Amino acid sequence: MAFKIRGSHVIALAISAAIGGWMYTGKYIEGGTAGTEGAAKPIAEREAARSSAVFRVRVQTMQPQQRTAELLIRGRTQADATISIRAETGGTLERRVVDKGDKVKPGDLLCVIDQGIRKSNLVQAEAVLAQATADYEGKDELVKKGFAAESTLRASRASMDAAMASIEAVKQDLARTEVRASVAGEITEPIAEAGDNLSPGSLCVTLIDTDPMLFIGQVSERDISRIEVGQKTAVRIVTGEDKIGEISYIAPNADPNTRTFRVEIAMDNSDGKLRDGVTATSIVQLEPTLAFKIKPSWLTLADGGELGVRGVDKENKVLFIPVKILSQAEDGMWVAGIEAGTDIITLGHEYVAAGEVVEPVPDLKANTDKIGSQTAEKPMNSASTTQ
Repeated sequence: MAFKIRGSHVIALAISAAIGGWMYTGKYIEGGTAGTEGAAKPIAEREAARSSAVFRVRVQTMQPQQRTAELLIRGRTQADATISIRAETGGTLERRVVDKGDKVKPGDLLCVIDQGIRKSNLVQAEAVLAQATADYEGKDELVKKGFAAESTLRASRASMDAAMASIEAVKQDLARTEVRASVAGEITEPIAEAGDNLSPGSLCVTLIDTDPMLFIGQVSERDISRIEVGQKTAVRIVTGEDKIGEISYIAPNADPNTRTFRVEIAMDNSDGKLRDGVTATSIVQLEPTLAFKIKPSWLTLADGGELGVRGVDKENKVLFIPVKILSQAEDGMWVAGIEAGTDIITLGHEYVAAGEVVEPVPDLKANTDKIGSQTAEKPMNSASTTQ
């Protein structure tokens, strides 16, 4: 029977011939073995080479920028004055001429108290004066003729003066039965009702003076030195009105509980649209200052917990720079404490320590994004508590 050569036989013979030829050359290299060509270096040698290499970090040279800041104050509106108009004499309230919501001017009649026996007292006092006057005149004639002593004339004069004073007192008490407005304002509660028995000092009506209208807010002790009396400011009322006001008062002492200072801003309210006790906010434009804008990711903590950034000195050594956060902006954070021209590490600061030598590489991406542009910061929230 004839032997038939198959294709697989041919392949097997070719592989065998190739292996035999390779072995005939006598060259054999075991990969990964030390001392051979292409062999990997030992781990210890590789780690030593890696530790001796200088670590590369990205840096940006910092320059101060003009920082335009706004101070946000939250508070409420308050009438310039609330005056309680009180009775100066006692009696029953006969009628109240005004009602809640009425606007009055100085001198306008508000309440009328029952006159009672005051008119009778006036008639009686006038009669006493007439008698004292007649007595004085009669004695004056007698003194002139020498029939009476000078001392009796002085006594009559005193009686007449006392009667005149009594009349003035009765007239004044009679005038006090009409209670009039001492200032301009709008009638509000509490008010007395007709028929109420009033005594001297009892409330007749309450007047509220809403022009100017005040904005009352609190400013923290950190920011109080940045504002001053007379400074213009914008005020937005929650009801939709926008007003330009002027700081009229800054408290000289802080609230012991909140450590904030009371600030009052006067606003024109001649149209009467602003109401007392409405929530409002004020934005005070502060003087521009120089500061540095950084990204929050550049911040780090020192071993002692101090907040700052890492930079590189002229000898390429890492240094820790403490910073003070001033405020937050839309595209970064405003800080102080960095010297102009300092190279700040923007990438890689987590892997280096102070005193370590690094290879600084300019951070071109940081120079092309918004960090470094002059933009206004977000308004700072200073004591939003309303009191």
